[in-house]
Amino acid sequence: MKKLVISILFVMQVFFVFAQKNPTITGKVVDSKTQKPLQSVVATIQNTTLTVLTGADGVFVIENATVGSQLLRINSNGYTQQILPLDVKEGKNLDLGIIVLEEDQTAEQQLSLITITENDLGDDNSGSESTAGLLQASRDAFQQTAAFNWGQARFRIRGLDNENSTTMINGIIMNKIYDGRPQWGNWGGLNDATRNQEFTSGSAPSDYTFGGILGTQTINTRASIYRPGSRISFSGTNTNYSWRAMATYASGMNKNGWAYVISAGRRWAQEGYFEGTDYSANSFFGSVEKKINDNQSINLTAIYAQNSRGKNSPNTQEVTDIAGWKYNSYWGYQNGKKRNSRDKDIEEPIIMLSHYWKITEKSKLNTNLSYQQGSIGNSRIDFSGVNNPDPTYYRNLPSYFSSLYENDATTGLIPASAYEPGGLGGLFTPNYAAATNPLDAKFLAQRQLDWNAMYAANSTPIVENGIVVGRTPAESKYILYSDRTDDKQFVANSIFNSQLADNIVLNAGVTYRNLKSHNYQRVEDLLGGLYFLDVDTFGVGDQKQSDLNNPDRQVQEGDEYGYNYNLLANTVDAFTQFKFTYKKVDFYMAQSFTRSVYQREGLYKNGYYPTNSFGKGEKVDFDNFGFKGGVTYKITGRNYLSFNGVYMSKAPAMRNVFPNARINNNMVDGIDSETITSVDGSYIIRAPKFKARITGYFSEIKDATETAFFFGEGLFEDDNGDGGDAFVAETLTHVNKKNMGAELGLEYQLTSTLKATGSAAYGQFTYSNDPTVSINQDALATPDNTNPTVNFGTSKLKDYRLPGTPQQAYSLGLEYRDPKFWWVGANVNYLADNYIDVAPVLRTSNFFENPVGVAGNYFPEATEERGRELLKQEKFDSFTLVNLTGGKSWRIGGKTLGFFASVNNVFDIIYKTGGFEQARNSNYRELNQDVSSGTPSFAPKYFYGYGRTYFVNLYLNF
Repeated sequence: MKKLVISILFVMQVFFVFAQKNPTITGKVVDSKTQKPLQSVVATIQNTTLTVLTGADGVFVIENATVGSQLLRINSNGYTQQILPLDVKEGKNLDLGIIVLEEDQTAEQQLSLITITENDLGDDNSGSESTAGLLQASRDAFQQTAAFNWGQARFRIRGLDNENSTTMINGIIMNKIYDGRPQWGNWGGLNDATRNQEFTSGSAPSDYTFGGILGTQTINTRASIYRPGSRISFSGTNTNYSWRAMATYASGMNKNGWAYVISAGRRWAQEGYFEGTDYSANSFFGSVEKKINDNQSINLTAIYAQNSRGKNSPNTQEVTDIAGWKYNSYWGYQNGKKRNSRDKDIEEPIIMLSHYWKITEKSKLNTNLSYQQGSIGNSRIDFSGVNNPDPTYYRNLPSYFSSLYENDATTGLIPASAYEPGGLGGLFTPNYAAATNPLDAKFLAQRQLDWNAMYAANSTPIVENGIVVGRTPAESKYILYSDRTDDKQFVANSIFNSQLADNIVLNAGVTYRNLKSHNYQRVEDLLGGLYFLDVDTFGVGDQKQSDLNNPDRQVQEGDEYGYNYNLLANTVDAFTQFKFTYKKVDFYMAQSFTRSVYQREGLYKNGYYPTNSFGKGEKVDFDNFGFKGGVTYKITGRNYLSFNGVYMSKAPAMRNVFPNARINNNMVDGIDSETITSVDGSYIIRAPKFKARITGYFSEIKDATETAFFFGEGLFEDDNGDGGDAFVAETLTHVNKKNMGAELGLEYQLTSTLKATGSAAYGQFTYSNDPTVSINQDALATPDNTNPTVNFGTSKLKDYRLPGTPQQAYSLGLEYRDPKFWWVGANVNYLADNYIDVAPVLRTSNFFENPVGVAGNYFPEATEERGRELLKQEKFDSFTLVNLTGGKSWRIGGKTLGFFASVNNVFDIIYKTGGFEQARNSNYRELNQDVSSGTPSFAPKYFYGYGRTYFVNLYLNF
């Protein structure tokens, strides 16, 4: 009897202990307009691992909630996030009842945003749309400002290029192996289909990858997570396109375990914001999921996005002063219509197969296979033995004929543009006959491409009685061609997630990528001619041949010519990450390993490099490691401190490994991986009415490699002043860059309808050393010298500012949201400290050396003061932009009809977003003479942002 009583008491005690578990929090989330339950809404107790999703009935249940004051965050794509203060008491469950979510108009703004400017689209076949990464902003106030308000000015968060971030679709890394950047055009026009996203900032932990130092963006296209329903929209704008139409339908998961999503879009313009910029893009998306059982499902995603757009040219100040800041030299009239010679065409469809496996209640495995095949092409005009057709070619401009005066002690004031060599010590005698009236410049009479003249040059006139009565086709002297990149890429990866304990989470993943990238020139249009002769008119003898295996080829439309090679790559990367969560402190640790193997395979035997251009070159491999960690200290449930740090090495982008890949197999001598160090610290406030984040950061990239091509004068002159002009490949090695600064984002709900926001960014982004410059000159190649590279020594770049982004940005905004579902917002933005991209070769000692005479002999007229003036980095003017947004929605018969409208740069401010120095004048004398004219022939070229633009979007959800 005694044993029975003891046993009963023990069982009761155990039951009592389990009965005293922490309370449960429940609630039901509904749409504010329809009052219908919302599925897959995320409910999270802030600063804990307690996260659940609502079911089909909109109900969520959070078990084992911590006793005390807590903040519950309710979040779902397309709706305004809610943060609810809770007072969780011991032994008492908490039922929150109905929680109403309102439509998030900033999400509509996100779906409608257009910020990819034409000057973000490089001439190479890389994914260089640097602003586009901001199109999908997280809910952080600072990042939203950077996207919606600063993106139009090409602002880069922390001054970093998007090769330092990782973009993924269904766990597949979308950054190109070629240049490390994502090609946003691969899913352009599919805003509705790609709206399910997760973000991390800086080096903060991601569940899917180790990532870079600029954060991660993960797009999820699993069909069952889309909210069931349909959406159609139609938009008008005056930016890079004029019209956009999109339609999307999501079925939701049916009783047979099937779910599917389809979406399609079209964007087009006869002419965009800048002159002659046509636009045509078509997009399609499909995703189908089959639920195998409660623990497994498979999903097939297909993405097709075709895009063709005309580019706009960067221009010198001289050209802008004559023709205006919207001027574009790339187009001309043909048969009464504008035709752009510089089109960028993207067509790289993607197919993905994903398997989702819920191994246990605490462990999940996601495996993905992806195949992508397609092409990127950049068109332009090629010509042989005739004049350059570019209307802004320096010989066509007034500056070419302007007199340049130098005060010479021997000759007095003379027109330096008419100098001829004469004597030693840099003394020249004037040739006054060379001076011509600037009013005779061709550009003043012919500002655009002359297509008719090019067609005429490709034909022979038929003359009768001294009159041209017709023309017969002949050898093409001008053609339109494309630099093409045709990629075939296979990717396989697996991502594992496991809750090892109540406070420990493991993330791990492995990815394999295989790339075959075919790069070549293709004839697009013979412009009325019969054929084009595939030779290099600057070469001598065999050097003229692009392919010695097929010399003197006459190529037709669709033929490959000029250069032709494959780039081959295999990469494997793996990572593990452990996240620990405790009452006052959270921390994580992650590590990664990556192996990259690159190789070039030449398909042509080039005349300059007959022994090292055809066939496969040597393989080069890079092994890299990464380590990062961070800690979050929870001061209270609303205030906390966060710190992150990372040290990693990274293989150079494939484009920088082969500096002259178009015509030989050479690799950069001694190329190595770059190393990256980054730390940041933040103070964060998340309260129901007030949210704020202030962050300080520091990052340094070391031993980077960069390549560029340009035509230089005075680079390789001999003692007689000859042989100095050449088209060269420039390689910059051991490049160190330092980025430091602070970010601030504030958001305060003044009233239930009025919200104020503020953001600030202050940075200092500089070169932190003097990198090494080497120049490759093909004309110097011989059978005994298959790598004709000249080391120019160091370039004095230390403390020069990094280009391409404002280094200061500030914003203030107000938003009014009426209970009757209309809203309006306004913000003021100030941006400053944007700098030009300097030419490294001008900062080497070669710049001051006079090639006439003994080595080390400097130009006698050169002074340190004048040298500093010529090489001072240009700082662009600061500017202020005012933007307005607004919208309204109606609930009509179970459907939502709405519109969104925005006006950016209300006061039509003209501002420069970027620019670069031309390196053609490669020594002191030539640059000084050119600059002293007041209208230099080879002045810097600039890109401009949009003036006043509008966007109006009408949409229907049902």
